[in-house]
Amino acid sequence: MRRIDVLGLGLGVFVAAGLVYLALQLFGLDGINAGIWTQAALVVLLVGWSLTYLFRVGSKKMTYNQQLKDYEEAVMQKRLAEMSPEELAQLQQEIEQGKKS
Repeated sequence: MRRIDVLGLGLGVFVAAGLVYLALQLFGLDGINAGIWTQAALVVLLVGWSLTYLFRVGSKKMTYNQQLKDYEEAVMQKRLAEMSPEELAQLQQEIEQGKKS
């Protein structure tokens, strides 16, 4: 996620919280209760987002990990494409020997 995306998301959450606050006031809550419920909703959203972040860290599904995996696969594909048929046959033979032992 780029910095501008983070700033836009932060601004969007800020504006959404203000709209929720105004909506709660329109539905009859006084300013203090509307503020408390708005803050409670923001805290729940923040905790939920934090849990999804921790889950992605724990399951190694972060952007960096995915990019590293994609890069390693691309390097291996390039190396395989550059190998001669004799080298490929030798590699296949080594793999089969590894499976047997």
